Amino acid sequence: MSLFQKNYSIANVFDKRADAVVALDDSLRFTKTLPDNFFRLIISSPPYNIGKVYEKQVSIEDYLKQIDPLLKELVRVLARDGSFCWQVGNYVNDGEIYPLDMFFYHQFKSLGLQLRNRIVWHFDHGLHASHRFSGRYETLLWFTKTNDYIFNLDPVRVPSKYPGKTHFKGEKKGLPSGNPLGKNPSDFWTLLQKEWDCSTWEFPNVKANHPEKMNHPCQFPIELVERCVLSMTDEGDWVYDPFMGSGSATVAALKHNRKAIGVDYLPEYVELTKKRIGLLGSGELRIRPIGKPIHQPTGQEKISQRPPLWQEPIAQLI
Repeated sequence: MSLFQKNYSIANVFDKRADAVVALDDSLRFTKTLPDNFFRLIISSPPYNIGKVYEKQVSIEDYLKQIDPLLKELVRVLARDGSFCWQVGNYVNDGEIYPLDMFFYHQFKSLGLQLRNRIVWHFDHGLHASHRFSGRYETLLWFTKTNDYIFNLDPVRVPSKYPGKTHFKGEKKGLPSGNPLGKNPSDFWTLLQKEWDCSTWEFPNVKANHPEKMNHPCQFPIELVERCVLSMTDEGDWVYDPFMGSGSATVAALKHNRKAIGVDYLPEYVELTKKRIGLLGSGELRIRPIGKPIHQPTGQEKISQRPPLWQEPIAQLI
């Protein structure tokens, strides 16, 4: 076995000795078995109540009511210096948009949590709408339990846009004004980065041509979780995903020498997560590297060319 390979120990029930716990269970029932103030990071993307195969669509009121007991349990198991990251999109009913982060904000505040950032993840591909503008962003709410929380900025800094910028007055006049390790990546994650602009965190959503794509309809990009793991935890800390799905949060935690727990009620996703952990350990798991530039079309590709059918005047096509 090379230095880049590892046999991760995986338990089916809570076990502090394991590298990861991958449980087949209901999220609420399983979370009730976990100890108080245990996790340095809880990060998840819950069902959006839009009728995916793993959920039953209900009214927005019933959806929030059903998830409230779980949120209370998650706050209980979150460490006092821990972070809670909740990544959501929109619930859509009869063409009307319900931004889930706006609804969840009030629930989290009622549980005593404090909002540190509302992070916008912008992506460039997805379903096309015909009666409104196509949705191309989701949000991640970062809450903490107290004012005493872990935040490691240096591991997630990005290259400065103008590293040669200097102080223009005072004792440091003429000296570099930035940080040699880079700049704060901000709370806006985008795919529209220009070659000269390295100020943002960029990663694509997991679609058919994404290297991480598995058999899951709404897969969490590993890159997204990695930023949170690196900045909000230390090595050896525990990370929890109560809606494990394809196991991206578990993989991201293990990749950076944290321990992880994930739970899902569908056996196929439990097996998928275990498979991905095994591939991570053997060095065979395909992962999109953090910060890898997004492919930008040159305009010369065949797929970038305007179809001959469209060479007619636009008015004739409408």
